[in-house]
Amino acid sequence: MIDNFGREINYLRISVTDRCNLRCKYCMPAEGCGNLIPHREILTFEEIIRVAEAAASIGIHKLRLTGGEPLVRHSIVDLIAGLNAIDGIDEIDITTNGLLLEDMAHDLKQAGLCRVNISLDTFDPDKFREITRGGDLSRVLRGIEAAEREGLTPVKINCVALGGFNDDEFGRFIDLTRDRDITVRFIELMPIGSADVGEGYGFISDQDILKMHPELEPCDQERFSVSVDYHLPGAMGKVGFISALSHHFCSTCNKLRLTSDGKIKPCLHNNEEIDIKKALREGREEDVVKVLVESVNHKVARHRLNEGAEPIVRDMNKIGG
Repeated sequence: MIDNFGREINYLRISVTDRCNLRCKYCMPAEGCGNLIPHREILTFEEIIRVAEAAASIGIHKLRLTGGEPLVRHSIVDLIAGLNAIDGIDEIDITTNGLLLEDMAHDLKQAGLCRVNISLDTFDPDKFREITRGGDLSRVLRGIEAAEREGLTPVKINCVALGGFNDDEFGRFIDLTRDRDITVRFIELMPIGSADVGEGYGFISDQDILKMHPELEPCDQERFSVSVDYHLPGAMGKVGFISALSHHFCSTCNKLRLTSDGKIKPCLHNNEEIDIKKALREGREEDVVKVLVESVNHKVARHRLNEGAEPIVRDMNKIGG
């Protein structure tokens, strides 16, 4: 389906839970998840599959499951199998913190999962515990290896760039791509929700990192990718930059977002949400399609976060990224 600005909308990000087994500083406030969404308000797997079926009917063919942490949702493998059975869905990916991936990678692959994005901001165990408020780095590293063994590739590692925290490790992240089918993506810190990384950490743009690592060369760019990609000469993997603030990619945005409590967000960086749960629980299937079409028509040309727009009120764990 084409939106009002000529963009083909073919990608749906689905948050399956607002719960998480980490408490990352840039994702949620210090007290953790805070007011969790009541269980009765969370979409069931059957409802998520109905939304995905309706989405496929209007041309969406790629799905990504997010959270919170999607792997903490009980029987998530069954949901992936159900989504994989939908005509028109060509790709199912997941974004995870990797803590549970070592034990689940095989079953996820067998159910139809194509690829994983894994959040990882540091290779230092102490700094990892600090930024995640208690996480075990070794479990994440084993999860990455498990994903590679199962062919959930290319594995994408999402690294939030924080000056004064991990800028001395960017070279180590980039080196991962030399002889492994890994794409490392540096993500600019985004002002969303009530999360706070604390004092002492600075904003770093893609241009700052490129100046630090001039050996990186541009790649051919995918049409709808949110990432601008580079590579080391002769490397197997890639290095990408997701620069929502310094170089927004709104003109190629091809996605909608479904929150775990049944709201469609046409734009991550906008507070507008359109209720689809009412159509799921009270309406007909054509009403679900109608909400999706309305959501596509409500997509804005671009976000205005760096131009004084209203701050995003939901924390990232309640949006799904």
